[in-house]
Amino acid sequence: MSGERIVAGVRLSNPDKILYPEQGITKGQFADYYVAVAERMLPHVAFRPVTMVRCPTGRGSKCFYQRHAGSGVPEQLAQVTIPGFDDPYLYISDVAGLVAMVQMGVLEIHPWGVKVEHPEKADRIVFDLDPDEGLGFDTVIRAAKEVRDRLAALGLTSFVKTTGGKGLHVVVPIEATAGWRDVKSFAKGVSAEMAADAPDKYLTKISKAERAGRIFIDYLRNDPTSTAVAPYSTRSRPGAPVAMPLAWGQVKAGLDPCDYTVATVPALIARQKADPWAEIGAVRQCLPDLPRA
Repeated sequence: MSGERIVAGVRLSNPDKILYPEQGITKGQFADYYVAVAERMLPHVAFRPVTMVRCPTGRGSKCFYQRHAGSGVPEQLAQVTIPGFDDPYLYISDVAGLVAMVQMGVLEIHPWGVKVEHPEKADRIVFDLDPDEGLGFDTVIRAAKEVRDRLAALGLTSFVKTTGGKGLHVVVPIEATAGWRDVKSFAKGVSAEMAADAPDKYLTKISKAERAGRIFIDYLRNDPTSTAVAPYSTRSRPGAPVAMPLAWGQVKAGLDPCDYTVATVPALIARQKADPWAEIGAVRQCLPDLPRA
């Protein structure tokens, strides 16, 4: 295996290396995917600290998380020092940064819900709906809509995406005025209300032993050390799935998250009349002044 390609100005070594053996997706094809989705993806990833899942020899082999800079980090990745953390975090600013992460063997990109200019003030809240293995996806759809409706009752607009797995993320953009503690407490409060109102459907405890037949509403994603997968990021899972932003009108019976993969998403985007998350950066709303959990 040899050779190289220049993609978005980045040297990509061994472009024929197989990263997803089940689909035969190569490193070069992987880079092409990120170039294709960059315009949609970068508003949600650029200038945000990131946690990366690196799988240098491909999916199914040894993978590891990387949060901080180390030796051999490409020049397309910048660093930011964040108060309270000893080591600087990495971030990207453009499509070259996405391709540089491909060169590093990054199969998952998990940005913080903050920008590097205000790393102590969250500007996104994430509700991660993680169902028990035995539940159908329609159950997750109903849960996502309930989260949406509860947030709307508080005056908050929310957005939704698949996770590249069996759940959904409901994402709330907010002005960067609240600290992590308040944001996490708010998310916990909304989640706890849902679990209290329907304890047979929802829980807020991470324990899988207690999850039987229910959906875990994971509010813990609202923390610097527990991030959520980026829109349009791939996952290190069979099928090369992608976390796909959706319009709420798409969240209905028959929705199959397995439809969104490295192979299908670029063409799906090309056919869309509009970006379902186009307005997320234009929403102006603050964390409601409510008691925190």
